[in-house]
Amino acid sequence: MNDNLHPALLPQGLRDLLPPDATIEAAVVARQMAVLASHGYERVKPPLVEFEENLLSGAGADMAKETFRLMDPISQRMIGVRADMTPQVARIATNRLKNEPRPLRLCYAGQVLRVKGSQLRPERQVGQVGAELIGSDAVAADVEVIALAAAALAASGVMGLSVDLGLPTLVPAVTGALGLDAAAAEAARAALDHKDAAAVAAVGGRGAQILGRLLASAGPAKKALATLAALDLPPGAAAERQRLAAVVAALQPLAPSLAVTIDPVENRGFEYHTGVSFTLYAKTARGELGRGGRYRTGNGSGEPATGFTLYTDTILRALPPQPAMPRLYVPVGSDGAAAARLRGEGWATIGGLAAVADNAAEAKRLRCSHWLDGANVVAVG
Repeated sequence: MNDNLHPALLPQGLRDLLPPDATIEAAVVARQMAVLASHGYERVKPPLVEFEENLLSGAGADMAKETFRLMDPISQRMIGVRADMTPQVARIATNRLKNEPRPLRLCYAGQVLRVKGSQLRPERQVGQVGAELIGSDAVAADVEVIALAAAALAASGVMGLSVDLGLPTLVPAVTGALGLDAAAAEAARAALDHKDAAAVAAVGGRGAQILGRLLASAGPAKKALATLAALDLPPGAAAERQRLAAVVAALQPLAPSLAVTIDPVENRGFEYHTGVSFTLYAKTARGELGRGGRYRTGNGSGEPATGFTLYTDTILRALPPQPAMPRLYVPVGSDGAAAARLRGEGWATIGGLAAVADNAAEAKRLRCSHWLDGANVVAVG
């Protein structure tokens, strides 16, 4: 059945990135990595595949359903193709760099592969750029990574940035303190995930009242924090609320142009997070530009850490049109020094490989806007 497939046909969710998009993506990644490096984040490069038990331990366990697996013909052990790079960086920090002073600042860039895409992101191969701050549970660490993610996106040319802050541990703290049984807590979690106020009310009692007000508090940071401050929360949940308020207060001076919203009940995709989490958006893009938050390395009992991952496919869609490098046709026999000087001035020189009768026509055929006539740059008519 597949014998007649066109050779250019790719599996669902995979695609070729053609000019100029491949060039733009590389430039965006370079700019983002430069921002991370300028803040002291050192680059690591984990392998594309790892042994299954390593790749899917700790935070990586949540990616088990998204991970391609295959047999390593040398070791005869199962290996997995990474579906997310954060667990790999956490492994490097815990093992290879365990004796380095903390806090440890690491960054990375690479491709990941997932079993299936989502409705908003149908791609199965996704480019990631990210950073991890490992070994500190300070509020300042949360603030640093959020501001750093916004700075990296701004350096890419993304405009109209916003961040939505969440507390994945808040709802469990409330339901646990109120003594809800497992079934009731699970029902409440499902209702909150679907933003179903009626289902939340059906939980009944004080739990319904608090959870309902948490659900209704989502919105701009100032309004959300005021609503949260008025709630009579159990001690554990109150401590989470206080930390969130501290993060917002410290973030605003560092990133004054960043719009900040809060959704205190958002949990989907943050199941392994242990504190303040966040998702980045832009007015010019549909879907998430990135996400991150606080977690613990290892199997959840290791070092405190926080970090973020940016998605290059969504970022490319958020960018305004990018100017292409001007192309200059250089006929055979032209002055090499002149061509080198023009490359230094920002031209892409397209060298002729054989003499032609009409240099202007050849330049046009090769998508050049200009051609080199002796020492002169001549526009293609």
